[in-house]
Amino acid sequence: MEFWTRPFRSEDTDAVVALWERCGLVRPWNDPRRDIARKRTVQPDLFLVAGAVGTDAVVGAGMAGYDGHRGWVNYLAVQPELQGSGLGRLMMAEFERRLTALGCPKLNLQVRAGNERVIGFYESLGYTDDDTVSLGKRLIPDA
Repeated sequence: MEFWTRPFRSEDTDAVVALWERCGLVRPWNDPRRDIARKRTVQPDLFLVAGAVGTDAVVGAGMAGYDGHRGWVNYLAVQPELQGSGLGRLMMAEFERRLTALGCPKLNLQVRAGNERVIGFYESLGYTDDDTVSLGKRLIPDA
């Protein structure tokens, strides 16, 4: 199966939120619609959706960003039936290509502890444990 990627469009919102929910990426403290609105104001060209060639249906989505020091990937999701099809690899390759073009020297991502399948996916792409602890602090509550 061949896939396409393109930047997110506003009409993709419902499909992307449904995909993220289906893939278990949404948490009560993160409103995905607010996250989409925020991302659309900062590096919107690094918010990608994907689908199968010959269709318009969104079956993959993810956000990336670059702060001048590190790149990040968030909310990467592939429709469960298509996981293992190469779509996730294609999306990561496109994020890496776009971030490299911006001069990004290193790409980071976070995976929830215990999600061994996803950790294995990223390891197969050459990502390694940086032996760091991720800390966070909510500045603007969504709920």
